[in-house]
Amino acid sequence: MTEPTTTQTGTPVPSDAHSLTVGADGPTVLHDRYLVEKLASFNRERVPERNPHAKGGGAFGTFTVTEDVSAYTKAAVFQPGAVSETLLRFSSVAGEQGSPDTWRDVRGFALRFYTTEGNLDIVGNNTPTFFLRDAMKFPDFIHSQKRLGDSGLRNADMQWDFWTLSPETAHQVTYLMGDRGLPRSWRHMNGYGSHTYQWINAEGDRFWVQYHFLSHQGVEAMSPEEAEKLAGSDADYYRRDLFDAIARGENPSWDVFVQIMPYEEGKTYRFNPFDLTKTWSKKDYPRIKVGTFTLDRNPQNFFAEIEQAAFSPGNQVPGTGISPDKMLMARVFAYSDAQRYRIGANYNQLPVNQPHAAEVRNYMHEGQMQYKFNPAEHRVYTPNSFGAAGGPTADPVAGAEASWESDGELMRASATLRADDDDFGQAGTLYREVFDDAQRARFLDVLTGQGRGITIDAIRERFYQYWTNVDAGLGEALRQSVPAVEDDLDKELASL
Repeated sequence: MTEPTTTQTGTPVPSDAHSLTVGADGPTVLHDRYLVEKLASFNRERVPERNPHAKGGGAFGTFTVTEDVSAYTKAAVFQPGAVSETLLRFSSVAGEQGSPDTWRDVRGFALRFYTTEGNLDIVGNNTPTFFLRDAMKFPDFIHSQKRLGDSGLRNADMQWDFWTLSPETAHQVTYLMGDRGLPRSWRHMNGYGSHTYQWINAEGDRFWVQYHFLSHQGVEAMSPEEAEKLAGSDADYYRRDLFDAIARGENPSWDVFVQIMPYEEGKTYRFNPFDLTKTWSKKDYPRIKVGTFTLDRNPQNFFAEIEQAAFSPGNQVPGTGISPDKMLMARVFAYSDAQRYRIGANYNQLPVNQPHAAEVRNYMHEGQMQYKFNPAEHRVYTPNSFGAAGGPTADPVAGAEASWESDGELMRASATLRADDDDFGQAGTLYREVFDDAQRARFLDVLTGQGRGITIDAIRERFYQYWTNVDAGLGEALRQSVPAVEDDLDKELASL
């Protein structure tokens, strides 16, 4: 016997196919409560999409610590032999929900550890840097990647207008226009926490840390031609690839590494270690392995477990914390605020967002969609006079919180650039010393195509200068290749 269809309140319904009408062809009656419930629910199925990182997918897995980094952090999740459940959501940055997976873009890499001490979220990308170092410009940056107000179309002019007026973008744009802008799949790319975080050990010693997640599948790219073809033939290519691989038992995995910088060295390192547009040299601070995580379980319901997954870099645990990174400090507020708007005030009560081992006890009270609540005898305020029965109390000996020494009075200023640092230096090093000859050739082809999309002369001139600042030879090559491409196109059109 099959189970009956029910209303949202559990009452069996008489029909899944026909509404209640006056006679076979008469008007539909408003008191057909299942029809009303079904239509009303349908009208409310969507929640606001993320802005940015709207299009994505993900899976669940397990993280196992294989090394000993207890000298740097007391966090339970990173102690030798610890095993934790994980959730990883991949995404594109600029595209909307229905956009093709294979547009050139930075890929989001949002990793959650369900630890014994609560949720730890490392919310990063497939690049170790970002376009900005100050969140004041972040909404403007995202707007430049979205659509024009009049036509509703994406626009190369406004994208390059913003980038060329913001020199701090150069390092990340070099990554984006290189092979990492078109990964073979989500499985074939590394992830990075990108920001600098803080670790604290059992003795209270502090360290600056950056997270690296290195793919066991290798780092592979696809060609622009293949990406363009897939954008038309299979817009969900990355999402399908991940789901099908796990369904086949080809479970992707990544090693977790960290770079560790002693607290005091952060004050004098040659690059500002809290500048999100910069990387730390691996020669100065070699990667240290922590463990491995494997994705081995697909979501049972994409909306409930992936679309409603709500990450925030503010989700830290004892032994971890944030740093003076200006972008990170702003994201700690902005991410949680976005989730409260997108999903609701009590978004952390959804199963995918609940901690799996740590018990939630606090004085947060009521709000939209609250269904988990404190015992009846607990008060809804603190301090109160009812002792243990009145509710939880803070634990002042839980351990040192992440903190740092202030460097001066409150002011509005750009992040510090050290004496031998600038906005184009690391981008130039990436182009000249990390890219090989084939990558540099592909890079020039990509930039040539980008330049062709710019229609405003002043912006195109800044485009040339932007890449000249990265590398003089590259800038000159672009001055030669972009006009030549346009001349060839004019000749071709004239011959038709």
